[in-house]
Amino acid sequence: MIEETESWRRIGTPVRGGIVLVSDHASNRVPDDMELGITRAQLDDHIGWDIGVGAVADRMARRHQIAAHLGNVSRLVIDLHREEDHSRLIPQESDGVLIPGNIGADREGRLKRFYRPYHDAMEEWLEDAAPSLIVSLHSFTPAMASDPGKKRPWQVGLLYNEQGDAAAHAMRLFREYGLTVGDNEPYSGKQLNATMNRHGEAHGRPYLAIEVRNDLIRNEREQARWADMIADVAKRTDELLKP
Repeated sequence: MIEETESWRRIGTPVRGGIVLVSDHASNRVPDDMELGITRAQLDDHIGWDIGVGAVADRMARRHQIAAHLGNVSRLVIDLHREEDHSRLIPQESDGVLIPGNIGADREGRLKRFYRPYHDAMEEWLEDAAPSLIVSLHSFTPAMASDPGKKRPWQVGLLYNEQGDAAAHAMRLFREYGLTVGDNEPYSGKQLNATMNRHGEAHGRPYLAIEVRNDLIRNEREQARWADMIADVAKRTDELLKP
């Protein structure tokens, strides 16, 4: 089953009390009535979305019955993984790229059109699903264009704020695959964890906030491989969290 609105897209039907997936930056779609003033290549790069995560989420929903709630608009239109009052909610620059169409943007208009419908629908979906575990899926670039000398060696990272138990299990399980795993890397969930702070920690829902390096999920074969790994780690973590 696929459902779609302007702000969100869903794949699959949640198993009540099971595992679900959310992904804020799964799309680089820009509405036809909006002009950001950047090139197609820039929009297709990591500044426009989290490369690869939509395809991984689709595979997880279809092959592993982990239903997904996905953002359906580019993070450059509005960043669904920020608080409403965050200074970069509608970025005017990203990794050295100026976003002219966001200068003087109608902040409240975009909140009403995209941000609030996305999060309101997610909360209703989660309440109905009563999940035992949420997978929050993102990807990161191996190096920022604005700081090319600073390489990011982790293949996958786990982010968390106050709830670290699930992340600790997942880090160990990913390492069993022979991966280089980041503990609150490439950035800390204690500083940036907006969606899981709101929909996970605020409700006592266990979660895994997973960051995959995007050069590892750019083709179908690697997307399938990572979907299988993430599903396995999520299911094993879910079992380990049960009393």
